[in-house]
Amino acid sequence: MTIEFGRDICCELGTSEKREWLVTNGIGGFASGTVAGLLTRRYHGLLIAALKPPLGRNLLVTKLDETASYDGKNYPLGSNRWASGTVDPRGFVNIERFYLDGAIPVWDFSCADALLEKRIWMAEGSNTTYIRYELKRASRPVSMSVKAYVNYRDYHGSTHAGGWRMNIEKAGNGIRIIAYDGAVPFYILTDKAETGTVNEWYYGFNLALEEYRGLDHLEDHLHAANLTCTLREGESFTVVASTERAPVNDGHKALEARKQYEERIIERFSGSQKGEYKNTAADMDQMALAADQFIVSRPSEQDKDGKSVIAGYHWFGDWGRDTMISLPGLTICTGRPGIARSIIKTFSAYVDQGMLPNRFPDAGEKPEYNTVDATLWYFEAIRSYIEATKDKPLLEEIFPILDAIIDWHNKGTRYNIKVDPKDGLLYAGETGVQLTWMDAKVGDWVVTPRIGKPVEVNALWYNALRSMAKFAGYLGKPDNKYKLAADKALSGFSRFWNEKAGHCFDVIDGPSGDDPSLRPNQLFAVSLPESPLTSDKQKGVVDACAQSLLTSHGLRSLSPDHPDYTGHYGGDSRARDGAYHQGTVWGWLLGHFALAHLRVYGDMEKAGGFLVPMFGQLRSHGVGSLSEIFDGDAPMTPRGCIAQAWTVAEIIRAWTEINNYQSEKQTG
Repeated sequence: MTIEFGRDICCELGTSEKREWLVTNGIGGFASGTVAGLLTRRYHGLLIAALKPPLGRNLLVTKLDETASYDGKNYPLGSNRWASGTVDPRGFVNIERFYLDGAIPVWDFSCADALLEKRIWMAEGSNTTYIRYELKRASRPVSMSVKAYVNYRDYHGSTHAGGWRMNIEKAGNGIRIIAYDGAVPFYILTDKAETGTVNEWYYGFNLALEEYRGLDHLEDHLHAANLTCTLREGESFTVVASTERAPVNDGHKALEARKQYEERIIERFSGSQKGEYKNTAADMDQMALAADQFIVSRPSEQDKDGKSVIAGYHWFGDWGRDTMISLPGLTICTGRPGIARSIIKTFSAYVDQGMLPNRFPDAGEKPEYNTVDATLWYFEAIRSYIEATKDKPLLEEIFPILDAIIDWHNKGTRYNIKVDPKDGLLYAGETGVQLTWMDAKVGDWVVTPRIGKPVEVNALWYNALRSMAKFAGYLGKPDNKYKLAADKALSGFSRFWNEKAGHCFDVIDGPSGDDPSLRPNQLFAVSLPESPLTSDKQKGVVDACAQSLLTSHGLRSLSPDHPDYTGHYGGDSRARDGAYHQGTVWGWLLGHFALAHLRVYGDMEKAGGFLVPMFGQLRSHGVGSLSEIFDGDAPMTPRGCIAQAWTVAEIIRAWTEINNYQSEKQTG
């Protein structure tokens, strides 16, 4: 089904400003905004360029506010909310339709009997955004007047202009902007419009979502230029926002290149599937396009063509944990194993003291290693890749690194991460540090410290050891030390079972003993390829999570019965981070739940049914993608990032595995 909204959504500001679009360029840059055309975040803009790919992201071109003049009447197409709360102009009332053409957002504006189309996309591999207007229907010419607003700031920041003066000059068929000495020049060009410089600040753009998040919500943007053009029926013109001096300026040619790129993504995805799409074909094609938005180039000295994964839009960079969790769904399941190989090699160069980096900081400092599970997810990503490709040369290349990782964990590495020789389980943690995926921290407050032996960490540790034994066997190397360690961890894992509760402890051997909180982390002991639980205990875990944690859009991070449960994610930073893993629903966990349910019950229809409500989320929040989190309480409103890599990846992976399971049963 096409993702499409009519006037009932588009012309109602309360709904159209809550639906956001996103386009990306494969090097970390992006453009994003709302269906209404209203800025609601500091992360909205037409050109947020990755000046140090895939990071160093800066807002350069903010927006275009258009007015169409037709038969003596002016029709505003843009919309702005000001510091007073006033919305002016109100161009959203002229939106006839909004839809996605692949991943390209398209607006149809109705001006009497005239119909004007606007679409936005980016060039792959370039900090270049295209905004193309085409007069689809009209009985006489339409005159277009476009205000171009610019900025130059880190995408996390906000601008209060003061006396700031930018250098704006005519450049070819457009303008060049140099924000200050030493700034990267950028350009606004057109294929046929007339361009005049302005250089006038507009003060007090009111960003509603930043206000909701308790942050600075007023910002200034520079009206840099006016563009004017007259169109007749069937004619078009294109505005190009770019850091390149001479980008492709032919709107038709650039659009065809983008469409062909997206067609190849869908072809690779559909060609990689064993089963049939059935009634989810259009949704899964959209998911494949969403997956592509997270894959970015990360060139290094070792590999100029290196790849990585942006964890989420708008504000995350590439994180080790998120990348490894997302890798199978984003690459292998979409028919792009070459990218998986590149990511695995890229991250292998950053392994240090047996650890994968947690994240690459925006400012280019040294990577941070405060994670216990990213390294273990690395093993699972490699297992998935090797299983799919049988790539023996890569495994031979990285096997010494993997072996060293196991050794480091046995003897101990950063943050008190070490194997307990008594039970073979992995211990991790020290005061003031957050190491698991439940990593919220406000100042010195670690919300969920989970010091001790977390259940999912040890499920991953057990799987890593089993994988190493298989890798060694595949390469003809000794595997006994991995098998013995896995057997010991398997025996020790029985300590996680909470007989009284009928499910696993979340953490054992913590500073306060064993933690009986019902959290979704125990699901990994069922959903991962090698389960350390007996079949009856697997069923106990799935049933407990189904009864207390499962929602339509993911799993709650804490049972509503717990006194610390928080069902709403909102407020300032402290309130939001305090709720982040204390009841907030996480979409990525739904894939693991569906596969755990399939393992326990063997019912592919029921398992697949758990995923279906997420397809509806493609039409909400981040249009064409899936959100990071949702409120724990009904109606489970989407929150956080509008597009999250591991949410998209895990729904794709679970759907693919269930689809393949069905195909294998039918042929088997």
